[in-house]
This record gives sequence, structure tokens and C-alpha cells, in this order.
Amino acid sequence: MACAAVLVPGLLRSSSGTICSPAASLRLTTSALRHLTLTRVDFFIPGVSVVGGFSICSSPRLLEEERMIELAVKCTNHPPALWIHNQCTLDSEVAVRVGGEFFFDPQPADAPRNLVLIAGGVGINPLLSILRHAADLHREWADKGGGYEMGTIKLFYSAQNTSELLFKKNILDLVNEFPEKIACRLHVTKQTTQISAELKPYITEGRITEKEISDHVSKETLFYICGPPPMTDFFSKQLENSHVPPEHICFEKWW
Repeated sequence: MACAAVLVPGLLRSSSGTICSPAASLRLTTSALRHLTLTRVDFFIPGVSVVGGFSICSSPRLLEEERMIELAVKCTNHPPALWIHNQCTLDSEVAVRVGGEFFFDPQPADAPRNLVLIAGGVGINPLLSILRHAADLHREWADKGGGYEMGTIKLFYSAQNTSELLFKKNILDLVNEFPEKIACRLHVTKQTTQISAELKPYITEGRITEKEISDHVSKETLFYICGPPPMTDFFSKQLENSHVPPEHICFEKWW
């Protein structure tokens, strides 16, 4: 996977550098960015006819403080992904367009909300951005006693095995930093190797269940779902049947 996150208005030029690894990390810097809470970036790469669409996985604060975004880019045969992993170097230039409607952007005067994040596979990418943003809001409230008063966050994340649970260290670091505010349950459906002692307390074998989600239904809770279409459809329908208001259910499908 590749990592980068940016919140950019419109189309602009950016320079980028990459660390090429199985999960390459890509950083963008610009001189004219403002804080927008968006979730997706399109890459227009010189010499590559296909437009690349990638999920933002960093907090908006990274953009605000360092003028950078992190994107999650899987190493595949998709031409933009191949370019990022194999050809992109420091100071390579691309045009980017940023947008998306899958985000959490509360204002200081808004009522506190709890979040339930439901991820399947690489659907964790935009949810990690939301999780990191919520953690930043907790830090701001703790440090300054102001800003938005964040409620609790519960992450349910499913993959075939622990090696496919992306960003697990980042997730567990946030759980350990905010043990009373952030919790996670990591599901594996086809685990064949021994689970490490570090991960074991957070792992559940099998799929995310209806009961796990329904236990968190309340008037104060917002639900964000991102994963394969059948999973997204299943949980959004379940929440509707549990009388969760449509405006409290936000989902994004990856194909």
C-alpha cells in the first residue's frame, strides 16, 4: 500500500516523493492549501492516460500543520499505482483534484457524537483518516479544554488474516493513547497462522456480526462503513432496520 493524505480545493500542481516498499508512502507538499476535510484524491500523471483515484488516510491536521497529505496506494498493475511505486521520485510533479463526501467534520458548537467505524479490507483507509481526526480532537480538548467535545470511537475492522490488517500498529497506538475513548475489534476470517501476543487481545475470528453493531445503536452515534459492496450494503441495511436515521449512516464502497 502507499500512504498520503491531502485536502485540496480544485486542481493544483504538487511535488511528490515516494518511499517504495510493499506499502509505499507518498507525501505531497503544496504552497497553497487550506484545511478541508475530504477523503479522496485523483492523480493526473504526465504520460499516464489513466486517472488514479486514492483514499486519504491521514488526519486533516497533517495538512494544516505540515502541508502534506497521505494516501493509501496498493501496489497493483493499475497504471497510476505502478507509476507511484516504480517511477515516482522526490520532486515528481502531478496534478491532483481532491474531494469526496465520506468524512467527519464537526464544528466546536456541535453536540458530542460517538462514532462506530466499520471497515473491510482496504476500506480501512478513509476510516483511518476519520479515526486520526477524532484522536486529534480528543488531544485538543484535553490540552486546551476547548474545541469539539468528541465522544467515543469504536472501530470494527475485518480482513482475511492479521497480515492483511493494514495500519494495525497505528490503530493500536491510538487505542493505547485513549483507552477510555477509542476501542477496536479486529476480525480475521481465514487466519491460518498463530496470532501474535500483541494482537491477540484485539482479535476475533470470524466476520463482524449484526449484534456487535446493533449494541452500539444510539441517538448520539454516527456510523461510517467502508468495504466491499456486499458488506457495506449489509450493514447499512441493518442499521436502517434498527431505525438509525439515514443522516447518521455514511458509507463508501470500494470495488
